[in-house]
Formats: sequence, structure tokens, C-alpha cells
Amino acid sequence: MSKAKDNIYASPQDMIVDFVFDESVAHVFPDMIRRSVPGYDNLIPLLGVIAEKFVTADSNIYDLGCSLGASTLSLRRRINPDGCHIIAVDNAEAMVEQCRENIANDVHGKIPVDVICDDIRNIQFKQASLAIMNFTLQFIAPDERLTLLSKIAAGMNDGGALVLSEKVISEDSSEQALLEELQLNFKRANGYSELEISQKRAALDNVLIPDTIETHKQRLIKAGFSQVIVWQQCLNFISLIAIK
Repeated sequence: MSKAKDNIYASPQDMIVDFVFDESVAHVFPDMIRRSVPGYDNLIPLLGVIAEKFVTADSNIYDLGCSLGASTLSLRRRINPDGCHIIAVDNAEAMVEQCRENIANDVHGKIPVDVICDDIRNIQFKQASLAIMNFTLQFIAPDERLTLLSKIAAGMNDGGALVLSEKVISEDSSEQALLEELQLNFKRANGYSELEISQKRAALDNVLIPDTIETHKQRLIKAGFSQVIVWQQCLNFISLIAIK
């Protein structure tokens, strides 16, 4: 994967447009997400461990919003039940092209992978033992989130699981202020300037809409999952396991 440094917002921009996962983002995405999302470096390898628990033979595994394929590669290198198939989906062509290249260059995994360029809301889910949504649902319109999660749950085998990783907000204003401050300090510690932080925040304001942890839990239960567990939290970024 690319080791290019993220400097997309390093220079002043006359007009801040909404954030999109275009070619410039795909080029620097590994650096961008590592320096922006606390806990990401721990989350990815643990997905493979989770997959060993939930993936069963002759089932499908979905990586929804796969970006460059980091989650798919983690899964692929840890699971080996017969008849498994990974379906990786992203609606950004630049991401999909690089993801396909990264999968083709992977000599460690043997599970077949289909990388699809499409909106995840168009995917038909079936015989799923595991689905991954890493920082993807937050970019879906809030009024469409339950419909999507219900569709995933309906296509999931009993005992299967959805791993949902998201940026969250707190219902407590003081807690929210502290977590926001600490995340900004995390970005500063990783070399982002005040200009980069402010311009990227402006670009994401209308695009990334977070929920509370409780909202996520209630929605997942309503969608058809029987149990929801927070298995990782680092500042205001969490990951949940929702079990069918």
C-alpha cells in the first residue's frame, strides 16, 4: 500500500468543498487514517482474530466500504474454512482500483475476493457469516442507516456477526468536549497543523454525521441483531460486534 504522506489540506484553500474519496485521498489514505483515527492500528489486525471466531464454511464475508483493502487482507490472512468468499465493496473508483491491486499482490491469503465498485446500499447480502463496516455507516444519510443494517442482518446466517466501527459523539457535553480535544491533540501529535485540522474538519462537516453509542446499539437491535458488544474504544472512536 502507498506510503505517501497526507498533505491534502496543508495549503490554504479558497473554498472548502465536501470531502470525497477521490484519487488524491486514495494515494495518501493509509497515512491519513493512521494519523486521524486513534486505535486504527490495533483494530485492523484484530479483525482477523474476530473472523476466526465467526466465519463458517460455505459462507460469504462482506467488507463494506473496503477502501484500499486493509480489512479484507486482515481477514484473508486469518481464515481458512472451505467455501468462503470475501466480497469487498466501495463506491470510490480510485479506492477500488488500488484495492484490487493490493489484493492481487497479496501472497499470504488464499480466500477468493471479489472487489466491487458500487454503493453498499445496492448489495444483496446472502449466506453471510461476517460483515465489516469500518467508518462507513457515518457517511450514510442517518435516515437510511436502519434500512441498510436491516438488509445486512436479513442476509446473515444465525450466529454471524457485523463489526461496526464508527466515530461517535457523547450525550454528555463535558465528555464530548474532552474526547474532541484529545482527538485533536492526537492529530497534532501525528504532525497535522492547525490549518490542516481546521480545513479537513470543514470538509467533513456535512459529510460525516456521527451517532451516540446508545443510538448505534438500539438501531442494531432494531435491525435484527440479538446482541451488541463494544469490543474496542479509543477516545471517540469505537468498534462494536453485533451478533445475529
